[in-house]
Amino acid sequence: MTISPLALQETDTLASSEASVRDYIALLKPRVMSLVVFTGLVGIVVAPGHIHPLLACVAVLCIALASGASGAINMWYERDIDALMVRTRNRPLPRGRMAPEHALEFGIVILCASILLMGVAINWFAAGLLAFAAGFYVFVYTMWLKPRTPQNIVIGGAAGAFPPMIGWVAVTGQLDMPALVLFALIFFWTPPHFWALALYRNDDYARAGIPMLPVVAGERATKIQMLIYTLVLLPVSLAPTLMGFAGWLYGAVAGVLSVGFIAYAVAVFFDKNHAIAKGMFKCSLLYLTALFSALLVEKLIGW
Repeated sequence: MTISPLALQETDTLASSEASVRDYIALLKPRVMSLVVFTGLVGIVVAPGHIHPLLACVAVLCIALASGASGAINMWYERDIDALMVRTRNRPLPRGRMAPEHALEFGIVILCASILLMGVAINWFAAGLLAFAAGFYVFVYTMWLKPRTPQNIVIGGAAGAFPPMIGWVAVTGQLDMPALVLFALIFFWTPPHFWALALYRNDDYARAGIPMLPVVAGERATKIQMLIYTLVLLPVSLAPTLMGFAGWLYGAVAGVLSVGFIAYAVAVFFDKNHAIAKGMFKCSLLYLTALFSALLVEKLIGW
């Protein structure tokens, strides 16, 4: 049966009329945005130098808007895939509550505005990094890597590692080694974080045809990779203290949490029903939040 262009236009009009403020907020992926905003804020606070509090708020706002806009464009592009997955099928586009072109326009406008504001109010180096991070997420990860290779998370995870680096550059105007270490911390954290999700959502990804590592290489290979990455995270997490731009308070927190993260990966390796993988996914969020919280607290109390 052929659907006429008029019918499609009527469907899009209906979807547009049903879209609510909550739907537009959902497009921004607020849960993902919260972690992005927090790590960007920590990058601003721990960077040497001074930035006016109002400008710091503007920088954080730009990071948040760019992250949300990238999420909106991601949802526009993956709306057919989202409709096949239990985890994502209730999003506004798969449920038909919003016309796809409106979601795309929403994302593009907010993204351009955030980059322009960052450049004008803060500096163009930070704005360039913001634009690169968003472009990497949309074009490299979403459109290229995710549907083609099981290494999508390994390479594409770089997009989520940019916020503390952008925050650092917003203050200093330059890219220093400590900023790269914060980038590396999130970069190496991302694969075990997402693979834990992929393990207990394996059927979802297989149904949608997304070549996540558990789908392509199997659970055992995935669990081995998760363990390797958590082992690498131990020295990376301790690097801020070893390099001298964080103190021993952070170092103690990082050491204890990283050993615990490794123990979780070992438990996942021997787990048969994915219950521990689900727990590790939630724990990984707390892990990264706690590490950056330790950096923040240490800086604020002048440790």
